[in-house]
Amino acid sequence: MSTNDLQLDILSKLNTLGEIKSTAETFPDVDSQAILSALNSLKAHGKLEYTKSDTVQYTLTKEGDEIVANGSHEIRLLKLVQSFEKLQIKEIMTKMGPDGKIGQAKAFKNGWISKNKDNEITVSDKIKDKVDSINDETKDLLIKIAKNGDSAEKEIDSKVLNDLKKRKLVAPKKISIFSVVKGADFSTTLTKMETDLTSDMITSGSYKDLKFRSYNFNSQGAMPASGSLHPLNKVREEFRQIFFSMGFSEMPTNQYVETGFWNFDTLYVPQQHPARDLQDTFYLKDPATCDLPSDKQYIENIKAVHEQGKFDSIGYRYNWKEEESKKLVLRTHTTSVSAAMLHKLAQDPKPTRLFSIDRVFRNEAVDATHLAEFHQIEGVLADYDITLGSLIKFMEDFFAKMGVTGLRFKPTYNPYTEPSMEIFSYHEGLGKWVEIGNSGMFRPEMLESMGLPRELKVLGWGLSLERPTMIKYKVQNIRELLGHKVSLDFIENNAAARLDEDLYE
Repeated sequence: MSTNDLQLDILSKLNTLGEIKSTAETFPDVDSQAILSALNSLKAHGKLEYTKSDTVQYTLTKEGDEIVANGSHEIRLLKLVQSFEKLQIKEIMTKMGPDGKIGQAKAFKNGWISKNKDNEITVSDKIKDKVDSINDETKDLLIKIAKNGDSAEKEIDSKVLNDLKKRKLVAPKKISIFSVVKGADFSTTLTKMETDLTSDMITSGSYKDLKFRSYNFNSQGAMPASGSLHPLNKVREEFRQIFFSMGFSEMPTNQYVETGFWNFDTLYVPQQHPARDLQDTFYLKDPATCDLPSDKQYIENIKAVHEQGKFDSIGYRYNWKEEESKKLVLRTHTTSVSAAMLHKLAQDPKPTRLFSIDRVFRNEAVDATHLAEFHQIEGVLADYDITLGSLIKFMEDFFAKMGVTGLRFKPTYNPYTEPSMEIFSYHEGLGKWVEIGNSGMFRPEMLESMGLPRELKVLGWGLSLERPTMIKYKVQNIRELLGHKVSLDFIENNAAARLDEDLYE
């Protein structure tokens, strides 16, 4: 039945009856949602008014229908045991299938069967002579529900009804019932109501004979189609504003490919370190290598520190190879960019504040919390006469702007910073301290190799962008945040980020 036909049918019944007390009785074969849609349309035209009430109707499931036809599991089991006199428990499943387990539990509960020391089921002595006269209550209840499903909640005890639902013998369905009366503009015909007043209507004067639909000023308009920032970009922008508010400048990070020189050697990661293996780092095949910087003295300093030590360092004591340093990799951290910027700073040493937020790559297995690529947030602060205490104070100020306070610091090891510290914050939800970042003071041999004066100290720290974004937007699987599995609705419907006290909860 079309929507117009249903509306006309409702108006016809209403005209004949004067009032429709129950749409469920008047239109038993029509879905309640279709009824509601038709009533709302007619109400908007002033044809009628209605009130709504909800009730629950119970229908039998497929298993429930089988019980009505063949008897309940417990009755069938009882008669099976009676026919054999004694029956091994394991034979019940063979003869009755999965129904045997349910029937056995109900029969034991009713006291109809008992078990002897040989694990055999027999009919209980108290009903041996009454088996044929026992009523199948489950079957009787289901027959009653099949006939009067809409009154089941009134006529059947709630515990019994809940038991039937748990056994999946009956299924509840919500039914909406509407009582309908005539409206102020009632008629048995449908009049099309206009929604827009046009210039032609005004010019011709036809608007005087037309009826217009009332405007609903409380309804929300349709959202215009538009682009949307990815949640990672929203959180990234919030971090950028924090850095800018603290006097930082953004480093250029649009170069994903680096040489091993900038990615590892300048940061004093030895050439035999596991981080430089194929299973941890992506190496380029074509081109496979690239020239080193033109600053020959800098390269000699790097080689010297790696091999025998320099600038108060004892070195790693191995033969440093320039060929290994020329290999091209997808950068594993943005600290390679920081190293290049500090080398540039050596031409004009002065206090500097730099930061970067960009993508890095690691050759590791992908799971719910790890990807082969992710974003790193990094900050670098260069100044004279600063100490480890300056780094701690700055970390407290930086994280306080995100609503994270009460930090703790733990000594750790990094190849290019000494001393180094992991940063911890108390996680209220987990009830424990969790790591939220890493930090340290760049090693003197790293800075002096570049030509920076010994008095100029450099602080550095970093954290990931994905983790606070996942926490902020309640994402459990990182593959739903970045990659081909990301939902466009998720991107469009999430508001801009605000970094507050629940960031690490």
